[in-house]
Amino acid sequence: MWKLVQIELFKIFHKPRTYIAFAAIAAIVGLIQLGFYVDGETYIKFGMQTLSDSFNVEGKILNGYLLAYIILQTLLIHVPLLIALVAGDMISGEANMGTLRLLVSKPVSRTKLIISKFLASAVYTLALLIWMAVWALFLSMLIFGADDMIIMKSEVVTQILQSDTLWRYVAAFGFAALAMLTVASLAFFLSIFAENSIGPIMACMSIIIVFTILNTLNLPIFNAVKPYLFTSHMLGWKGFFDVQVNSNNEQIVGSVENLPAVLRSAGILAAHIVIFLGASVYIFNRKDILS
Repeated sequence: MWKLVQIELFKIFHKPRTYIAFAAIAAIVGLIQLGFYVDGETYIKFGMQTLSDSFNVEGKILNGYLLAYIILQTLLIHVPLLIALVAGDMISGEANMGTLRLLVSKPVSRTKLIISKFLASAVYTLALLIWMAVWALFLSMLIFGADDMIIMKSEVVTQILQSDTLWRYVAAFGFAALAMLTVASLAFFLSIFAENSIGPIMACMSIIIVFTILNTLNLPIFNAVKPYLFTSHMLGWKGFFDVQVNSNNEQIVGSVENLPAVLRSAGILAAHIVIFLGASVYIFNRKDILS
């Protein structure tokens, strides 16, 4: 199995277009960091204006932890497209080149073949997120330093101690990996039905857009299905930055305000991965390979 995964990884990283995603993330993160480095203090002062009128805010508000949070909110909305570019090509790309029929004629079960291809796309997804973590978090900390993290929301302002922040990012990236693997499994599943990569990629993004729109529509007819749409849970990583407080309104170090909801979202995403991968194996094993 590992040998098959190595072969699929070689195919992925042998294609120049694979590195478009890594270059795009580096460029976008670099531009955001440059913008905040040049004019970030003005942005922070404007955002903190109301709070500064009531409280004496000390410390370095614009630091690597806050900037990483801003970058994650910006990038994780667009990363699914970069994931679909590769995962949606895993089967359809072989069909387009005419090598899929040759692959299934080898003395390897179709189940092992499909799982190895999915594992390779999963490795690519995780590599992309690690790359994002290096640029968004660690490079931001190197440039802007580290301090307590202040998150400004519509109704509350959350302060997270510096010593209690790094593990939250580790958990957040872990959750984001689960969300992006869900996208990868969907694009991978759709690639079974196509003979070119455009179809699965466009279909995957269309499904995400439609589900996202359904999430935003506050209509009773859609409320019953919203909890089961994977797009309803893809931003669950933000839950790790909601901190519990005690009766004195002091932060409880190491706490997550609504941990059961975060874990439930992670479970739903994991269930979607199992369903999409299971369906891929089932259909591929019964598919007539004509190309």
